[in-house]
Amino acid sequence: MTLNELKYIVAVAKEKHFRKASETCFVSQPTLSVAIKKLEEELGVIIFERRKQDVLITPIGEKIIKIAEEILERSQMIKEIAQESQEDMTAELKIGAIYTVAPYLLPKLIPEFHKIAPNVPLIIEENYTHVLANKLQSGELDVVILSLPFDEPNIETVPLYREPFKAIIPNNHPMAKIEGKISLKKMEKETVLLLGAGHCFREQVVEIYPNLLMNYHHDHLQRTLEGSSLETIRYMVASGAGISIFPCTSLSERDQGLFSIKDLSGQGAERIVALAWRKSFPRTKILQRFKEAIDKINLSCTKPID
Repeated sequence: MTLNELKYIVAVAKEKHFRKASETCFVSQPTLSVAIKKLEEELGVIIFERRKQDVLITPIGEKIIKIAEEILERSQMIKEIAQESQEDMTAELKIGAIYTVAPYLLPKLIPEFHKIAPNVPLIIEENYTHVLANKLQSGELDVVILSLPFDEPNIETVPLYREPFKAIIPNNHPMAKIEGKISLKKMEKETVLLLGAGHCFREQVVEIYPNLLMNYHHDHLQRTLEGSSLETIRYMVASGAGISIFPCTSLSERDQGLFSIKDLSGQGAERIVALAWRKSFPRTKILQRFKEAIDKINLSCTKPID
């Protein structure tokens, strides 16, 4: 017994005619007739008496059709509930973001999102990429903001923007006086401050220029120092402890005077920030609204991806 078979007998009961019923159900008359015959054989009863001009509903058929109408009505209610769930604009949205994105994007994103979806509470978490990936897969998070590449099974991603990297250099450092872009090659003999292991931004910087991880000078002084956050590294650079590479959105007017900010030359000194969610996540409308809010944000140093 299928919903289609129930739909067919309800249509025949209404139209009192097999051909007209098939037209209302958008199927051929043989398809409808065969389905109803199959249902009658499965139940071991006759629902309709077939006549040349019309059909008669048998007494047992009347009872079956009444229940069929109730079942179809209930099935429509299920569809409506599912649709409401997909378009729910009141249930909370659990979002995650990597440490090197969250402090610089979320303060602008949250008010913009609340303009579009004022009744949707946001639950926010900052974490490492691998932790966010696990929580996304388990359903603890609905959507995450991170940088590509991000290759996870059953996860959909959409690129949001390209973000260039910048060199930050103490004001009294000789490299601060260089006009134009800074070559990554020029950093090879400098003390470079990087984020600790586990940060995807660190891995991206090291992938671009692996020589930054050379640990010692000829005098055995450590050349690569690690910081726990961009904020820590920011003030270490300002104090003259070394130079570093930052994503451009993490730099602002407050940094003017703290250190020199330089563009980097060469290819690859950038990252792509993306949105990721489970392919099975049903609330597609709220995802669309979330992306719309991100698109409305003015991140002046980034390049949007169409």
